[in-house]
Amino acid sequence: MGALIRKMAPGDVDRVTQLEAESFTCPWSAESFAHLLERDGCELWVLDDREAGVVGYGVLWCILDQGELANFAVAPSHRGKGHGGRLLARMLEVAREREVERIYLEVRVSNAAAIGLYHGFGFTDLGRRKKYYDKPVEDALIMALEV
Repeated sequence: MGALIRKMAPGDVDRVTQLEAESFTCPWSAESFAHLLERDGCELWVLDDREAGVVGYGVLWCILDQGELANFAVAPSHRGKGHGGRLLARMLEVAREREVERIYLEVRVSNAAAIGLYHGFGFTDLGRRKKYYDKPVEDALIMALEV
């Protein structure tokens, strides 16, 4: 496929921040990503396309046997090509390596593509967080996966 999944490096922060802004209405800052790179228990991974550069990233927080897929995005121009599935599969491998037993996430209830991806990997719906997101205000679907 011409893309490598690797750990995020400090030199990736600007591109990841750009992808973040393209994907979310309340994006994390470059400083947030830079800080997370230095934090124990935080796994940051990128999908680096040979031609296009970094086209996806994921942030997984691991605390003891619990994990949270805190952020996950693929460039709009590269969606629907299997990149998200490849990156998510790697993130789940990392969780297993870290002995995480269960991963949680929140996703906008309107994000059918992401929900479909997560269901395809075995995530189940646990409930909703009312008015969790801003711009626009929307509920979050809470999902979990036994790793």
